[in-house]
Amino acid sequence: MSPPGRPKGERPSAEREGSPVSGAPREVRDAIADLLAEYALRLDEDRLEEWIDLFDADCSYKVVTRENVEQGLPNILIWCANQDMLRDRVASYRDVNEYNLHWDRHVIGAPRIRPGADGAWQVEASYSLFQTDLEGVSRLFSVGRYQASVLVSDGVARLREMVAIADTGSIPTLLATPL
Repeated sequence: MSPPGRPKGERPSAEREGSPVSGAPREVRDAIADLLAEYALRLDEDRLEEWIDLFDADCSYKVVTRENVEQGLPNILIWCANQDMLRDRVASYRDVNEYNLHWDRHVIGAPRIRPGADGAWQVEASYSLFQTDLEGVSRLFSVGRYQASVLVSDGVARLREMVAIADTGSIPTLLATPL
């Protein structure tokens, strides 16, 4: 049975090619879905050096809190202004910082995709990040949303900008790995 207001057999507008809900053709939606899946998997599998490859050379990666975004405050927890800065952050994580040993597990919700400026796509998706420590205790580490500017070329998506907006600035332990 079709929901009220929709003819029998008609797909919801989000499923139609270039629909106003997603604002993107299927090949763009698929490329962005693949990008988000790889984003989570590379972080979860501790493949941070490969995670950097998901970004454009002149990228921006930020972690901010929802409160600061809502109040227009400039406080940024992490900011890398290009791939080289991301490489430095990963090298620091690998070689310098002492941190709690854990495994990450990202859960990313379905993205909302809209056309953006300069041929980029604006993407927003909720995320949850769970961490499991060496004793096998799992906990919710961070919840929030991603706001990204994504470039898609020849069916491959790259991040021009990724902003992780954490619902809270209360981080249970050191924020060492990317969100």
